[in-house]
Amino acid sequence: MKYSQWIGAAAAVIIAIGCYLPWVSIPSVTNVITGMDATGTSFGKPGKLHLVIGGIAIILFAIPKLWAKRTNWIFCIIGFAWALRNTLLFTRCELGVCPEIKIGLLLVLIFSVIMLAASLLPDLKVKLKEKTS
Repeated sequence: MKYSQWIGAAAAVIIAIGCYLPWVSIPSVTNVITGMDATGTSFGKPGKLHLVIGGIAIILFAIPKLWAKRTNWIFCIIGFAWALRNTLLFTRCELGVCPEIKIGLLLVLIFSVIMLAASLLPDLKVKLKEKTS
């Protein structure tokens, strides 16, 4: 795709924004959890890994080399797996209390898929070597 590198970099920026937006709201303790502030839980700060992977992915999207595109696949797959893990972890019901899903978690999950798809469709011109006989 012609614009896949720009789409992937924009998805990484939107994931970074989504890390600071509310992810879930737990009604029993009136607590709103974001990717960078999970006060009152033992989840830590899962948004930090999204920021690191997104930053590396943006750099790799900008480098027009084959090794960079292949390395970017690995980082985008890890980013998608981390987003899926966070979605499953943060949205589970415990002791009959189910959290309310907010926009930040959905942004992170959806744009992780978009970033992965953009990394799998690089716009790279590959030169073929001619055989000499």
